[in-house]
Amino acid sequence: MEGVMMRGSKSMAVAVRKPDGEIVVHTEPVDPRIYTGPVSRWPFLRALPMLWDTLVLGMRTLMFSADVALAEEEEFEFKGPLAWGTVAVSLTLGVAIFFVAPLLLVGLMDRYLASDILSNLIEGIIRLSLIVGYIWAVGFMPDIRRVFAYHGAEHKTINSYEAGAPLEAAAVHRFTTLHPRCGTGFLLVVAVISVLIFSLLGRPGMVWRILSRILLIPVIAGLGYEVIKFSAAHQNNRLVRWFLTPSLALQRLTTREPDHDMLEVAITALKRVLVEEGLTVAAEPAGVTSDAQPAEAVASLPRS
Repeated sequence: MEGVMMRGSKSMAVAVRKPDGEIVVHTEPVDPRIYTGPVSRWPFLRALPMLWDTLVLGMRTLMFSADVALAEEEEFEFKGPLAWGTVAVSLTLGVAIFFVAPLLLVGLMDRYLASDILSNLIEGIIRLSLIVGYIWAVGFMPDIRRVFAYHGAEHKTINSYEAGAPLEAAAVHRFTTLHPRCGTGFLLVVAVISVLIFSLLGRPGMVWRILSRILLIPVIAGLGYEVIKFSAAHQNNRLVRWFLTPSLALQRLTTREPDHDMLEVAITALKRVLVEEGLTVAAEPAGVTSDAQPAEAVASLPRS
């Protein structure tokens, strides 16, 4: 909320703009075993701890940003049971809507489908339609549009850094809001891989089909992670660029053009990570406070 989180191999930083316009920055180290340890070099196996840590970091930074962005609303505290209960409910609904529901819908017409492949293909099309439809629908909400604009600011800042351009709002603004390593593309890849894997299972009984959809989520996520990682590393290849086209197109739903203030927040987060990673040395920009949350709010961030 009103912020951007950037993660390196050693640390993460989240920058959030307070209601009074000040930017607050919080940093902390990440678990080196996940990002630089032996497991980080094991294809497929490395995906699960990295994805789980990304989820946890995302939730913790959401708590931090909510505390900062809603600082004027003293009665609101997004932490503890409320925050983690929200995660549990969200994950449950996500699995139910995007993995189980498509299967139940196909079950209504399965008697008319002679082909196992066709049945699983229709299930995949329904799943992908639900994902795209959901993203498209929430994009009309004003608060989500701001989140998507900050998402665009994040991508512009990373694209600027990777191109060697100055990390200044005027220079960063010229870059695209699309990026090949985006999580939106990951969702699309997961949907496509799920069609391929589930097609190999045929059509067992409905109970077993539902269990397979849930139990194979880690396998599908691991494969999806490796596909995204490979594509990003070979994005200059013509065939890979063609493969990335649907992913980049879908990102147009989850990114918006950011304003100058949003770019400043994203740049601040990235600069702090670069300092923490030892890649640059920079003075704190004017109007930026480091870990300026009240002590109890900062302490509420769970540690790995």
